[in-house]
Amino acid sequence: MTPLTYHRAATVQQAMQLAGVAGRRPLGGGTNLIDLMRKGIEQPSGLVDVSGLSNQITPTPGGGLMIGAATKNSALAAHPLVRAHYPMLARALLAGASAQIRNMATVGGNVLQRTRCLYFQDAAASRCNKRLPGSGCDAHGGFNRYHAVIGGSSSCIATHPSDMCVALAALDAVVHVADRGGERTIGLVDLHRLPGERPDIDTVLEPGELIVAIELPRSPFDGPSAYRKVRDRASYAFALVAVAAGLEMRGDTISEIRIAFGGVAAKPWRALRAEAVLRGGPATSDAFERAFEAEFAHAAPPEGAAYKIELARRTLVAILSKLSGSTQ
Repeated sequence: MTPLTYHRAATVQQAMQLAGVAGRRPLGGGTNLIDLMRKGIEQPSGLVDVSGLSNQITPTPGGGLMIGAATKNSALAAHPLVRAHYPMLARALLAGASAQIRNMATVGGNVLQRTRCLYFQDAAASRCNKRLPGSGCDAHGGFNRYHAVIGGSSSCIATHPSDMCVALAALDAVVHVADRGGERTIGLVDLHRLPGERPDIDTVLEPGELIVAIELPRSPFDGPSAYRKVRDRASYAFALVAVAAGLEMRGDTISEIRIAFGGVAAKPWRALRAEAVLRGGPATSDAFERAFEAEFAHAAPPEGAAYKIELARRTLVAILSKLSGSTQ
């Protein structure tokens, strides 16, 4: 048995003070961290329970929402303002995990969950640079059907598992973090790192920083939005490919559009190139195809995950065709 300490923080300031000790980790719902501890992948010397911190969802002066980091995923999915103004987020949350896990998991913990790569999870027999830098990556040349097709490296091709974060990326969510020196904000799309040569570093957070809230700006479109998740089975499975998308039409022209992919990279993948191709143009299947080609021009899938390219293409075209009402 590995001894560890447990502390329950009553305030953000207390949480930062307690978590500032080397080896301690913040604990939200524990649905990811506790699993990794049981497998010997995470071995903190102490846990700082932050589940009692802010779980409030409040409107902001600009017409958006401020979501406390301790908010449960199920509560966020069911909130009337989320369902009314950010339906893609509600759908993404409901597509993730099981009802029991959504009732435990927190928004802050969901953002910081680690990969579900089989080799990362197998501390006994597999090489993994994310778990042990410099040890190698058994996913390369191994069973890599679930792995990244874009943004990977020779060191790591694991994917980020969150459904929620894909919708947050499309919605331009902002992460509020705090440390003993104050607070700062990070765009959700900038929070997670691509693996490069240091896949063990998942985010740009500095030591001692704590996520305290997620801010949603006012919804960028009043038109339809959706989240579509393609997976091996109907429930409790991670995405092979997921797409969060929303658009505004002005006549036959796309005036505004947001697209993000899940299941294809080490981070929620905001499709800025695809958006640029489509914004101000027609909503046709040919345009959707061109946008996909622009976004995935530099994709480098491992052999086992090559099917994801066509799957992502078809999913994007299907969801955009439905949202725009395109029959062309």
